[in-house]
Amino acid sequence: MNPRTEVAARTIAPIVVGLVVLGGWQLAVTVGGVDDYLLPAPASIIDQLVEFAPSMLSAGLITGTNALIGLLVGAVLGIVVALFAASARLVDWMAAPVVAALAVIPIVALAPVLNTMFGADSQFGRQAIAALAVFVPVFINTLRGLRQALPVHRDLMAVYAAKPGQVMRTVTLPTATPFVFTGIRIGSSLAVISALVAEYFGGPRGGLGGLISTSAASSAYPRAWAYVIISIVLGLAFYLVTLGAERLAVRRRS
Repeated sequence: MNPRTEVAARTIAPIVVGLVVLGGWQLAVTVGGVDDYLLPAPASIIDQLVEFAPSMLSAGLITGTNALIGLLVGAVLGIVVALFAASARLVDWMAAPVVAALAVIPIVALAPVLNTMFGADSQFGRQAIAALAVFVPVFINTLRGLRQALPVHRDLMAVYAAKPGQVMRTVTLPTATPFVFTGIRIGSSLAVISALVAEYFGGPRGGLGGLISTSAASSAYPRAWAYVIISIVLGLAFYLVTLGAERLAVRRRS
């Protein structure tokens, strides 16, 4: 299979699968008699997407902004702390239990606390939760990448009397780059999920998470599913952008 055919096949295949799933979904609702509150028909969801498009775009912007801020802050913190942990064993020992604790903090328990602490008009609680969710995978992957430099390369730099900063810049960081971007790619999805979940528990309204909850509570199930679709699109956008950045960075490195 030549490259063009492979690219076309990889593009068309998921589209075909999606159309088949949507067709089966529509038949299950219209012919199979599935109740609307259990599974709204795709046609009903599309109608809600069109009717409430401005509201959905506004909600997506709010949730996307919270997720983006959380992603940037969490990624920067994860990389910086990993650099310190890789440079000093004591910092590594101190950071390990903290990271382990952050990894198991339930968002549903933390979100109400932060929303209450920072007030009903602040988005900070959602952004902080997204940052915490991103911090863990970025830190773990970055730290692992920083430890992947081969001893022979470090020995060569020692022979050249390279300073620690030069070793970090020319050997350690280039080796760790793919690991850093892997952590960011994982964190991008977690940032969107965390921001969505945090919006369920107080704070300012208007985000996708809050509108999903409100629509479901008022039995507007097709509208709730429409907001879910926008959430999926937002998560995919974050993932694809970070994936593209990763491939670009790896290509430049090679």
